[in-house]
Amino acid sequence: MTDISKPVATKSARGAALAEFWHYFSMNRGAVIGLAIVAIFIVLALFAPWIAPYAPEQQFRGFARLPPPWLGGADPRFLLGTDEVGRDILSRLIHGARYSLTIGLVVVSIAATVGIILGLLAGYFRGWVDVAIMRVMDIILAFPSLLLALVLVAILGPGLLNAMLAIALVLQPHFARLVRASVMAEKNREYVTSARMAGAGHFRLMGITILPNCLGPLIVQATLSFSNAILDAAALGFLGMGAQPPTPEWGTMLAKGREFISSAPWIVTFPGLAILITVLAINLIGDGLRDALDPKLKRS
Repeated sequence: MTDISKPVATKSARGAALAEFWHYFSMNRGAVIGLAIVAIFIVLALFAPWIAPYAPEQQFRGFARLPPPWLGGADPRFLLGTDEVGRDILSRLIHGARYSLTIGLVVVSIAATVGIILGLLAGYFRGWVDVAIMRVMDIILAFPSLLLALVLVAILGPGLLNAMLAIALVLQPHFARLVRASVMAEKNREYVTSARMAGAGHFRLMGITILPNCLGPLIVQATLSFSNAILDAAALGFLGMGAQPPTPEWGTMLAKGREFISSAPWIVTFPGLAILITVLAINLIGDGLRDALDPKLKRS
C-alpha cells in the first residue's frame, strides 16, 4: 500500500522553510528594497527592445548633448537627454542593463563552478592536493583584483568576453576558500560517515552529501560576487579594456562621456547612477540573504 503522506509532508516542510526564509529576509527592509530594484532592472533587461523608446545605436542629428527636459532641454522625447553623438541616454541605459546583468550572471556562474570544484577537492582530499590548489588561490588573491583583471585582459585582448573570463578568474578563489572551509567542517560529521559506511564513493560524498550543506554561505558569496563583477566590468569598460563602443555597456558609456563632464554632465551622471544603484541593491540583497541563511543571526 502506497503511503501518500510523505510527499505531502515534504511539500509542507519546504513551504515552512520558504516561509521562514522570507520572514527573516523581509525583516531587513534594505534587502526588500534591493530585491525590488533588481527585479525592476531584470524586467528592463528582458523587455528592453519593447520598453526602450529608441534603438541604442540610433542617432538624432542636431540633438547631440541635449539636456533632459527638466534641466532645460527643448525636446521632451529624450527624458534623460542625449549623448555626444545624439543617442538617447535612456534607451542606452535600458539596453545596458542587459549587458551588466549578463556579465554578472556569466561571471558568477564560471567563478562559482570552478571555485566549488577546486574547493571540494582541496577540502576533501587535503594533503598535496590541498596545498597545490590553495597556493595558487593565494597567489591570485595576492594581487589587487582589478589590476589582475586588467593584466589578464591586456594579455587576452580587449573585449567583453575576455573581460568576463578575467573577472571570473579573479573572483573564483573566494568560492574555493569558502567551500574548502565548509567541506573541512562537514566531512567528519555523522551523516558523512554514515554515507561512507553505506558505500558512497568520493565524488558522491563531495557532490551530493557534503556540498548541499555548504550552499548557504555560497549563495551569499555569489550575490556579493555578482555586484563585484558588474563593478569590475564597468571599470574595465571605462578603461577601454571591456565592452567596446558602440555597445551600450554602462562603463563604456562613462568612458565615452567623461570628456563632457563639465559641459554635459548628464552624459556621465546617469550611467554612473545606474551602476551605483544596481551594485548597492545587490549588496543589500546579500545582507538580507546572510541574515536569512545564518542560523546564528536567526537565534540572535
